[in-house]
Amino acid sequence: MAIAWSEKASYVEVLSRPPSLSPPVILTQDELKKIAAYKAVEFVESGMVLGLGTGSTAKHAVDRIGELLRLGKLKNIVGIPTSKKTQEQAVSLGIPLSDLDHHSTIDLAIDGADEVDPHLNLVKGRGGSLLREKMVEGTCKKFICIVDESKLVKHLGGSGLAMPVEVVPFCWKFTANKLQNLFEDSGCVAKLRNDSKGKSFVTDNGNYIVDLYLKKDIGDLQVASDAILRIAGVVEHGMFLDMATTVIVAGELGITIKNK
Repeated sequence: MAIAWSEKASYVEVLSRPPSLSPPVILTQDELKKIAAYKAVEFVESGMVLGLGTGSTAKHAVDRIGELLRLGKLKNIVGIPTSKKTQEQAVSLGIPLSDLDHHSTIDLAIDGADEVDPHLNLVKGRGGSLLREKMVEGTCKKFICIVDESKLVKHLGGSGLAMPVEVVPFCWKFTANKLQNLFEDSGCVAKLRNDSKGKSFVTDNGNYIVDLYLKKDIGDLQVASDAILRIAGVVEHGMFLDMATTVIVAGELGITIKNK
């Protein structure tokens, strides 16, 4: 699924050696995420305004940016965080921060994804930050998505995991029923997301998340997107359509870079 990548990626070259020269190297999912994140940060240049993503993969990218700033290899970087958690991480690393009110155009955003289809459409938001992620990544000149190969799917929703929709708390059951009925032909089941304590998960924006579980392809994604957003009570959904300009995929054989 992936191809060997050697340029500026010595940490991947070891995977391409003939078996006779070295024993097989098995990388963990987190190690693959880190490889993809570090590769994405190679596109960062001094003086850029950066969208800082949220999640386990994006965390590695933010850590790397902070490290390069500390070493003096990057300068005059401004970060726009996509969540309170990323904001706290960036502050701890000494990354200067701002917001969209002061930087309406972003040079580059780096973030992970929960699913990537063959057309580079994404599902994001299983970490709960989809609204701010979409606001930031929708205004950037270049959006690099970083994933391990387990996130590749034939169609969005194909993993069988959640398709998140952020909704207002008011009458959330009404909204959830509307969403479930909308995709009834795809075997949709809508469930309110709970936190680790069993209470309703609350986003940074004070909203709830309804997770859609789909058994079949939902068809035309733009039509589906428009239909979701027409439901009163819906704030935003986790489909990021035609937004990623580059997807970096880390797999057991190396890195694959896919461009629009």
